[in-house]
Amino acid sequence: MQTLTNRAKIVERKPMSMGERMYLPAIFKGMWITFKHIFRKKATINYPEQKRPFSPVFRGLHVLNRDAEGRENCTACGLCAVACPAEAITMEAAERKPGEEHLYREEKYAAKYEINMLRCIFCGLCEEACPKDAIYLSETFAPANYQRQGFIYGKDDLLIPNPVTEPEAYQKALGGRVVKEMTH
Repeated sequence: MQTLTNRAKIVERKPMSMGERMYLPAIFKGMWITFKHIFRKKATINYPEQKRPFSPVFRGLHVLNRDAEGRENCTACGLCAVACPAEAITMEAAERKPGEEHLYREEKYAAKYEINMLRCIFCGLCEEACPKDAIYLSETFAPANYQRQGFIYGKDDLLIPNPVTEPEAYQKALGGRVVKEMTH
């Protein structure tokens, strides 16, 4: 018999001893392994009280960002929707009216912004495509829901709290993320 490698091993077929036929060595070996694991550190954590740290590259729920003055960063350019391979993002643009300068950073803004989380694959391409740092993936898990409609997040679900009126909620929503200040 010819083989492709020289790793062939001859298998011995000697008869089993009385102890091997009763499987006692194998049973004791399994019990010894189990006994050793009793004294090792547990891999489980008490979830509500303890939280496991996130990986630096973890991508969770989407968040629409604001600047330090509380104005929305999104200009409804549509680059995030175009970059999304799952086509999970839909938006409608609108123009800022006089007197709304404190709400929107640019002349154009997203009047409607929706992400279908059932389609989203959390790839982060929307975050990379955004030139205004308007969308990012947070360190929050997507909550469970029984209805399909509950997985379609609108603009009010995605928008980060206003840093002027709700500074504590804004800092909590940022997590460990550093805010980049943008200039005109």
